[in-house]
Order: sequence, then C-alpha cells, then structure tokens
Amino acid sequence: LSLGKLANLVRKRKHPENEVTFVIDRNINYSNICTCKCKFCAFYRNPEDRDAYIIDEETLKRKIQETINLGGTAILIQGGLNPELNINYYEYLLKFIKENFPQIHIHGFSAPEIVHISRTSNLTVKNVIEKLKKAGLGSIPGGGAEILVDSIRKNIAPNKVDTKSWLYVHETAHRLGLRTTATMMFGSLDSNEDIIEHLSVIRNLQDKTGGFTAFIPWSYQPDNTELGKLIKGKASGEKYLKVLAISRIFLDNFENIQASWVTQGGKLAQVALKFGANDFG
Repeated sequence: LSLGKLANLVRKRKHPENEVTFVIDRNINYSNICTCKCKFCAFYRNPEDRDAYIIDEETLKRKIQETINLGGTAILIQGGLNPELNINYYEYLLKFIKENFPQIHIHGFSAPEIVHISRTSNLTVKNVIEKLKKAGLGSIPGGGAEILVDSIRKNIAPNKVDTKSWLYVHETAHRLGLRTTATMMFGSLDSNEDIIEHLSVIRNLQDKTGGFTAFIPWSYQPDNTELGKLIKGKASGEKYLKVLAISRIFLDNFENIQASWVTQGGKLAQVALKFGANDFG
C-alpha cells in the first residue's frame, strides 16, 4: 500500500488532469506457425499441425470491420516466426489493410518478428522497418521482451532474440520516427533483481531516444505451457501491483504506465489505476 501511494503521487504529478486513457482496438494474429517455440507459450504450432494457419483476407477484413463497428480505431497485429513469410508478405498485409481500412492505426510486429523478417528477407533491421513504415505500419508493440536479462531468456526462450537485439530494434524504430511500447513478462524464472535490470535497460534507452509511449508489465500465465509444468502457481495480484508501482516510480522518463486487464482481469486492472497506472490496455 505504501508503494501504491508513492506510485500514485508520481502518476498525479505526471497526469494532474486525473484521466485514464485507452484505445479501443483488437488483437489479430496473422499466423500461429512459429519456429521459436518458447517454453512459456501456448500459442505456437508447427507447420504440419492441423490447427496451424496463416490468416486469409476475408477473415482479416471481417475482424477489422467488426472492430470499427464497435468504435475501434486501431489493431494490434502480431504472429509467430513463420519461416515461409518474408518482407513481401508483410508489405502486402499492411497495404491490404490500409487500402481497405485507411482510417485504422496499425500497431504491429514485435522486435523478434522484425529480426525474423530481416533474416528471411536478407535485409537489415533498418531496411525492414523502413519498408513496413512505408507500407502503413503506425507503431511497434513491445512484445518479445519478456525479461531483458539474457541468462533468463536462454532458459525460457532459447531461440528468441537476445536483449541487445530487442533494444536495437526499438532504438532503430525510434530513430526512424516510429513510436513503440515496452513490456515485461515477470513471474517465470526471474528474480526481483532481474525485474529491476529489465526496467533499467529500457529506462536507459528512453533517455537516449524518448521513443517509448508506454510501459506494460504483466505476469506469466502458465496454463498449457511447457514451462508451466515446472512452475507451481503464478505471480499473485499483490506481486503484480508491487511491480506496477515500482515501475511507475522507477521509470521517471515514461509518460504512461499501462494496466493489463487481459492478463490480470478487470477488477485488478481497476485497482492498478491507484498503483501508478494511467493507461488501460
């Protein structure tokens, strides 16, 4: 509660208007085929699996139209690291969305996806981001960060990009005029020290570029995952509120801290608005 009070003071100092911001959007996954196979993931499929997919145009159009009909102004589009997809697919996907729905903001493609596209397309990360931006990408989500401590990453996601690569994608995006968000998934194999190290590296990058719009922490969800068989239970609501409050206090160069109702539930996300959060995911 003391941490919550302190975080709320910081929140009020940064946002004296006492308003909560939010965007009505929809998460759309364009493919669940992924070579990364992170131990904490229940989403990925192998190409030969019966429920493996790449989204078709009609499904994509229907999902975006439904979003707009409900007052939505943005979509978050992400997917697995599909070895069959290169820059041509992603450029086509963005152009298709923008031609059919020019009003929609596209928040898409995490750092691991962008590195993956650079590899499948034989392009630099800078080239990939330039091409995606030109095709209609509006901003980049902070997915794929998990914990930005390589000793933990090697255990929970050995095939995923390392900390340096994740930071490089976001710094490059900022230099090219694209804003991004930063995230953190805690409560797997990480310690409190690892959480602070994660906050420290994104704070340092924000000092350099100022390109992050928001920080969003959430707790690891163990159900139906390989890692979940090794870890008993998950981070408590109390731990989530502590991490959120410390994030608000420590990240003094971030304007917005976002509550994650998707992972934490609506009630705890409401409580988070008194523990430093001013934005609602």
